[in-house]
Amino acid sequence: MFPYSSLIQIDKDSKVPVYRQIAITIINAITNGVLKSGTPLLSSRAMAEALGVHRKTVIAAYEELSAQEWISTFPRKGVFVSQHIPQLRPKKWSQDEPLYAYAHDMHIPFKTLGTLAQQMGISKPNLVIDDGRPDIRISPLDELLKTYRWLLTQKWYTQDREHSAPQGSLRLRQALVPYLSESRGLQLSTDHILITHGAQLSIYIASYLLLDAGACVLVGRPNYPMANQVFRNCGAQILEVAVDNDGIDTDEIERLCLKRKINVVYVIPHHHYPSTVTLSSERRLQLLELSKRFSFAIIEDDYDYDYHYASSPYLPLASAQHGGNIIYIGSFSKVLDPSIRVGFMVASQNFIQQATLLRKTIDVSGDIYLQDALAKLVKEGEIKRHLKRAKKIYHQRRDLLDQLMHQQLSPYINYIVPSGGMAIWVKLRSDLSIQTLARLAATHRLQINDIDEQEHAFRFGFASLNDQDIKAAVHILALCFAQMSPD
Repeated sequence: MFPYSSLIQIDKDSKVPVYRQIAITIINAITNGVLKSGTPLLSSRAMAEALGVHRKTVIAAYEELSAQEWISTFPRKGVFVSQHIPQLRPKKWSQDEPLYAYAHDMHIPFKTLGTLAQQMGISKPNLVIDDGRPDIRISPLDELLKTYRWLLTQKWYTQDREHSAPQGSLRLRQALVPYLSESRGLQLSTDHILITHGAQLSIYIASYLLLDAGACVLVGRPNYPMANQVFRNCGAQILEVAVDNDGIDTDEIERLCLKRKINVVYVIPHHHYPSTVTLSSERRLQLLELSKRFSFAIIEDDYDYDYHYASSPYLPLASAQHGGNIIYIGSFSKVLDPSIRVGFMVASQNFIQQATLLRKTIDVSGDIYLQDALAKLVKEGEIKRHLKRAKKIYHQRRDLLDQLMHQQLSPYINYIVPSGGMAIWVKLRSDLSIQTLARLAATHRLQINDIDEQEHAFRFGFASLNDQDIKAAVHILALCFAQMSPD
């Protein structure tokens, strides 16, 4: 019998719920090839006895794994590792295995600096459909600014404050270590974190270090336009890979890797931008294996990880053993306010050292007062409490938007309701013009910020709109479509 009691070590002092510890350990065993596709797991009762926990705890863990497609449950047969998981070569377990996923140095080449020390505008719109931004009316900005002002009055703080901190506030990095461990399963230390002015700066820094002129980067089709622009500015060649309902096509990535050298794959596993689809567990594992096999780096942009409604979010690719080949990017801009430019990059220590040197040439230290104020909110659980409230509100707004679009716009559009995120990807009927829609909406003082002419679609951000705003926006769109349609 498989030694589950040895495999699954439960830390009852950890802030991570026990059922999540069980689920995370099983996921890691699958990603490391220890548990293979089709392997039967113990029944919930037997697993509970083996681990010395309540049966409901195991049931919760199994429900989590099932929701994320890692396991399959068959009545009267049992619980099995999903048949869709690719066969992986099991890793030999060793007590000498590094604790941190980023304890490995990156061996993929990157620049070393250490040796040298239209959008369409309308006049004063009443309503804006953005690409998916938080509602600052419910963000804990008052608490953040209150803490910021309090720090400025503390003599001990102003004397002790770091005068130059190109890697970012130590207090914030210290607060992020347990926060990212509990929320994302990332095992790291402060040396693996760089604080930046948002995800865009993180993308730029990572790209500058990894991409030389002529280097090849793979992206989804369609993709986040600002990331593509950064890659072009670095002189890289961009190759587009299809994105379907299971995320970026990893089989196509493999075919391209067999033909030429790929340096970087840029991926948004949670709620791909702009289409909002989530990368399936099978493709996550395949992408990790391809990175090891073909020695390319993965830039994992997890810009809105915190907003998942059907279940807990899939663990990031960076939570798996990846040999230091993943640069993980997150941001608080989607949590608090787009104007709060605080993001973070997580990577191997040697990569972060070079990223810090590069960041110093761009922005010496950033706003340490703001970063320390944010650290206090993270440490005291205010961010966690806010996210719990926000997820409930955004979930309701997503469902309201879905209901209204189905009732009023279904003859003109099609879309898939995303399992999370802050926007719905709306595709127009083939005979209707996205430009015309935006122009007509502008006459009703409704601005659509994020239209994609090539994909004939736009992102309908719902998080920043209250119920009244959503109803008004959909009503205006219905009027516009009625004007456009020959029916």
